[in-house]
Formats: sequence, C-alpha cells, structure tokens
Amino acid sequence: MSEPQWERTLKVTTAEQTHALAAALGEVLEAGDLLVLTGELGAGKTTFTQGLGEGLGVRAGIISPTFVLVRIHPNLADGPRPGGPDLVHVDAYRLESAAEIDDIDLENTMDTAVTVVEWGRDRVEHLSDSRLEVDLYRAVGMPSSGDDVLDFDTDDDDEPRTLVFRGYGPRWAEAPRLVKTTSPEEGN
Repeated sequence: MSEPQWERTLKVTTAEQTHALAAALGEVLEAGDLLVLTGELGAGKTTFTQGLGEGLGVRAGIISPTFVLVRIHPNLADGPRPGGPDLVHVDAYRLESAAEIDDIDLENTMDTAVTVVEWGRDRVEHLSDSRLEVDLYRAVGMPSSGDDVLDFDTDDDDEPRTLVFRGYGPRWAEAPRLVKTTSPEEGN
C-alpha cells in the first residue's frame, strides 16, 4: 500500500513528552504491530522506543540496537500489561535491502511481538500488510527547500520535535486516539 490511510502531525518540546506520547501509544499496541521510525541522528527514535517499551510493559533498559541489529525486550509478568507482547527493536541503518531484513528472520517474532524498526523505510514494508510510520524531526533538522546543513548535535534532548504519524493497512484504518487530537499543522 503506497498511500497512508491517514497522516497526523504532533509537536513536542521535550524528550519527556516524546517518551510520554510513545508510552501512551505502547498501551494500545498489539502483537503483530509493525512500527517504522525515521529520523536523523538525535531525532529521538530511541527515546520514542523507550516510551513504547514502558507502555507495553517490557523490561527496562532499551538502548539502540545499532551494533547488534536486533534486541528483544520481553514483556514483564509483573508489569502493567502481563502477558502482553514483547518488543523487538531493530536498527536497519546498515541494512541495504528487504533481503537483508529477511536474513535477520523477523518473521519468527512478528506474530507475538511489537516490532519497531529504526531506519526501516523501503526495507520492511513486505513484513506486514499494516504498519505505523513515525517520522521524527528535530527543529534544527526539519526538511527545507534550501541548502541548509542539518545539525547532528545529539546533546540537546529538550529541543522541540515534530512527529509525523502515518497509518497503512487495515490495522491502522483509523488513527489511534492519542494522535487524533493534533496541533494546527495537522495533516489530512
């Protein structure tokens, strides 16, 4: 599916707000959900995933899987969602194709876990007929029509960010409640 069912834009001003928004989303995610996160270095992809993990009730300690490609974070039996899905966190930055994604065998966990793939656009769409895409933009790194140089300084966690959510496929026919109320810059 090439066109999203819907698109919404939200603005956050702190890393804590990014985390809280993702935690709220994590509470409504189900086993089999695929999320594709896109954003420059320091945009907040890992902070967002940490929030998802909190909402899902998985073990704390989520860090970027840059060097191992995949990390599995198990659901906690005594957490907020006992028996809920695990979180599979993938960093596809160094993977160049859908075939390389297939080599890491995500199909084995897709039905029982929530799968979050950083840098997954144009690599993971074949894994599911539905996906939620989240693009994270730092204020200093927003796309523009000029020849601006992007600032990759990752030390300023509390600078404003814009998050663009897009839902694809039957699972995401409607936006989750938390992204239905959006800022004035809302998409369709």
